[in-house]
Amino acid sequence: MRTSGAGEGSAVQSVDRAITILEIVAARGELGITEIAEELDVHKSTASRLVSALQHRNLLEQLGERGKYALSYGVVRLAAATTARLDVARLGQPICQQLAESLGETVNIAVTDGEAGITVAQEYGTAAITSQNWVGRRSPLHATGAGKVLLAWMPEEDRRPVLRRRLTRYTDETIVETAVLRTELARVLDEGHARSFEELEVGMHAVAVPVFSADGTVGSALSATGPAYRLPRRRARAIVADLRDGAAELSAKLGYRGE
Repeated sequence: MRTSGAGEGSAVQSVDRAITILEIVAARGELGITEIAEELDVHKSTASRLVSALQHRNLLEQLGERGKYALSYGVVRLAAATTARLDVARLGQPICQQLAESLGETVNIAVTDGEAGITVAQEYGTAAITSQNWVGRRSPLHATGAGKVLLAWMPEEDRRPVLRRRLTRYTDETIVETAVLRTELARVLDEGHARSFEELEVGMHAVAVPVFSADGTVGSALSATGPAYRLPRRRARAIVADLRDGAAELSAKLGYRGE
């Protein structure tokens, strides 16, 4: 078993220095290796290794041959992802509230977080028994309604790693065979919504629909969750239309102009 030591301490120090470089370059606009080394109070070779790593991850770019370094498009990509999540949560919260009140069930908005989903907005239903608070929590993509929506509309190159790894079983209803999951995802695309009937938690049902971003991709999913006795399969299918209306409203707010 590995134990913590100098190696881990050095790694943490390198991460801290790399972040400091990004902060310095952001504040100054552009810097050379010598200037970065002086700011960090390290040898030029150390600064050069850190800058090379950041450049490799498209977080820094060199301005001309042997020139200074500036922030690259990778930083913009990371910032855009964060902004998109904040926009979805801010714009989607009133829609979640309206749906939760009309349906009586808990309504959530989830986005992808690596190979999982993460809830960014939630409103409890009016019924006495509601689901737990999932805001900020990660959930498996293959065992939830929202997760299946995100998987179904995910580019194949992003979906492939999820389907290659072993799928965790949470209940007897969880889909753990890749071929079966692919068939389910094809159905989700065909029907335009996903269902999870006791696949993550015994006694809980969920139904979800896609939310489209301005560029036409599916960046989030809107779902309703409730106990199986109150949200049986027939009712879960019946409320898909309400969820689609809410998702269409949110998609429009996010700039989507498609059908």
